[in-house]
Amino acid sequence: MTNSNDGGHYRVVWPRSKRQLQPMPLAPRLDTLAGKTIAQLWDYVYRGDEVFDLLEPQLEARYPGVRFVSWREFGSTHGAEEREILASLPQRFKELGVDAAISGMGC
Repeated sequence: MTNSNDGGHYRVVWPRSKRQLQPMPLAPRLDTLAGKTIAQLWDYVYRGDEVFDLLEPQLEARYPGVRFVSWREFGSTHGAEEREILASLPQRFKELGVDAAISGMGC
């Protein structure tokens, strides 16, 4: 709101609080997907099964030797067991030799 002494200017309040967490560095990126194992993660919300079926042959054509671990191996990344499934991913990735992951989620 203005008052008669503000020259037509408005007070502005920043809508965000002070940053609570410091940014973390990103994980190193793979130089190629050739010969790598990729986990498919899906929240079972929007057509991920169809998307992965379309994506796989395209990636196989572009990156020789790429391998996939199906979303069926992991269960839904959304819902009642979400916390347990997400918490188990690092160990599951290690057991399955996963190098990278594609996470498909419906919006």
